[in-house]
Amino acid sequence: MAELHVELVAADRKVWSGEASLVVARTSSGDIGVMPGHQPLLGVLESGPVTIRTTGESGNGTVVAAVHGGFISFADNQLSLLAEVAELTDEIDVERAERALEQAKSKADEDAEKRADVRLRAVTAAR
Repeated sequence: MAELHVELVAADRKVWSGEASLVVARTSSGDIGVMPGHQPLLGVLESGPVTIRTTGESGNGTVVAAVHGGFISFADNQLSLLAEVAELTDEIDVERAERALEQAKSKADEDAEKRADVRLRAVTAAR
């Protein structure tokens, strides 16, 4: 099976690295799926869940991360997701994210509301 190498990096750390058969991310042009052999691309990441269908040493499975802005680049079966902020779903405290969403709604803080919503959508997508 053809694979692509994926690096998901946040401003402060490497979040995930490995082999995958498919990565789905939200860009400023809409959702995009990248598979091995995809045309080279460079795009702006929008806040949203990123889904990685893993292969190789990490086994077949799915990794989901909440990503908040950044860039996506693909060439020669190497995919780089360079995010301002990224959290794997197992790092997200669901109760805290729910409280943050409620607080953001009560304060009419659209940015905070969007961040909390993306975290909760990522957790839901991973289930």
